[in-house]
Amino acid sequence: MTVPALPPTAVAAPAARPAHAVQRLTELPAPGEQRWANGLFVAPFLVIYLLLLVVPLVYGWWLSLRHADLLAGTSRFAGLDNYIELWRDSIFLGAVRNTGVFVVMTTPVFVILGLALALALNRPGLLAAALRAIFFGASVLSVTVVTLVWRLVMMPDRGLFANLWRGLGGEPVQPLSIEGLSLAVVAAVTVWWTIGLPMMLFLAGLQQIPRELYEAAALDSAGRWRTFVAITLPSLKRTVALVIVIEVVLQFQLFGQVWFLTLGGPNNSSRPIVQFVYEKGFREWQVGYAAASAQVLFTLMLVGILLQMWIARRREVSP
Repeated sequence: MTVPALPPTAVAAPAARPAHAVQRLTELPAPGEQRWANGLFVAPFLVIYLLLLVVPLVYGWWLSLRHADLLAGTSRFAGLDNYIELWRDSIFLGAVRNTGVFVVMTTPVFVILGLALALALNRPGLLAAALRAIFFGASVLSVTVVTLVWRLVMMPDRGLFANLWRGLGGEPVQPLSIEGLSLAVVAAVTVWWTIGLPMMLFLAGLQQIPRELYEAAALDSAGRWRTFVAITLPSLKRTVALVIVIEVVLQFQLFGQVWFLTLGGPNNSSRPIVQFVYEKGFREWQVGYAAASAQVLFTLMLVGILLQMWIARRREVSP
């Protein structure tokens, strides 16, 4: 039996593209058009950056050159009068001194103690992981909770410090009310509170050092101190610089700890610049004067960061 042959199936030919569509696909955008198209992707960031950073910064400089009083609703151009008045203000100069001393006290401690904790906890195991979580967990707490805990610890009658002094046979003291100790106590509380961040940064830096370097040092019978000085420290130069920059910026903005622990006392011995800005701007309504002091703070932070970067660059260039 012969099977009849089936007719071949007709295959539809693809529809031809219009000439203008083919021309549009083959044409490449001009270099200028391509740059403008790429700029659209960063436009949202630029808008937010300008509105939230550049515009307030420029407005703050402009406001610092005026006598602006929100309570009276007046504003007039003052030139450099606000800055001259700040130079003559003993309370402001004391706030600058307190802030500088606080930065000098805390930043080296953050670097040294953060690196020491990272070296001690850079190992596997549940105990090391638990300790890392404990040290970093304190930095998650709000400043209100931290200062409340430490105020209870330093209560003159029933606090932990008072009980320790009694146990040692001494009279209980209130360190926050001693003019020479209040700022040091605030610095200690700040280190206890935020030591987790530099510790984690140093841990990340340590884990990026190749293990082969330590194996080669072990083959050369290098001791721990020699290995630390020759391998670990040089490998952590950028991390050390990062920690210093971050801590300088953060500690220059000291406010919450002082506000809840000492209110700037006793006798303005712990008053920082940010508290001075807050009181002048939102309690006395001298907005121009407060803006001038804020610009001084910004300038001090910028000078500190640039100085640190210059020193780090000099060390990298020097043989």
